[in-house]
Amino acid sequence: MKPVLLLLALLTAAAAPRSGYDDASPETRAMQDDDDANPGFLWVREGEAQWSKPAGPDGKSCASCHHDATISMRGVAARYPLIDTVSEQPMTLDQRIAQCREERQRADPLPPESEAALGLSAYVGLQSRGMPLHVRADSPFVAAGRRLFETRLGQLNLSCAQCHDERAGMKLGGATIPQGHPNGYPEYRLEWQAMGSLYRRLRDCMTGVRAEPFAPESLQAAELALYLAVRAEGLKVETPAVRP
Repeated sequence: MKPVLLLLALLTAAAAPRSGYDDASPETRAMQDDDDANPGFLWVREGEAQWSKPAGPDGKSCASCHHDATISMRGVAARYPLIDTVSEQPMTLDQRIAQCREERQRADPLPPESEAALGLSAYVGLQSRGMPLHVRADSPFVAAGRRLFETRLGQLNLSCAQCHDERAGMKLGGATIPQGHPNGYPEYRLEWQAMGSLYRRLRDCMTGVRAEPFAPESLQAAELALYLAVRAEGLKVETPAVRP
């Protein structure tokens, strides 16, 4: 191969998004690949029950409107976050589920990070497993999310990009630093011994650099989630993923 073509090939490979699955140990990958061994499916089963569970004064469930999730939710998670047509702001899948519950079912919101909330999100996400992420990339909110990703924060004065762009693939405390893509959320993390949302991971990272985390319903959190999805374009949905 000619030197110029080789350089172009290397640059293309370097720019290609790499799932955290590829940086995990063989044991962790095997756990994710086996639905019977993947602990995330404990939450998926909870979500499947929630899908058909009546709530609110009218006794409506998710299934009342959306019927069979394996059909109606196919591909949905691969398109989120999206720009909501009413608010004209970015909205994550978790926020859409919460909105439907409060406005359509007129039910009390599910507590954030609860088994019910994570389970419902995981059950919806599972219906897009294996499909490539493809979200709207022509919004000014994407640029805002990128600025947040590249902005140094906290007492440690670090940005997301310094770890997940500049040092991705290097070692930190014996573990490989991933590119930080969101294609597996909600996911089961061995460090948590539990399922968690993308927001929980963002909150933990911001706390780790000694910065004040964005509020879960803030525009900044949604903008950052949107940019992360654009950055991961083409990676397959792995919900429920298993990570170290």
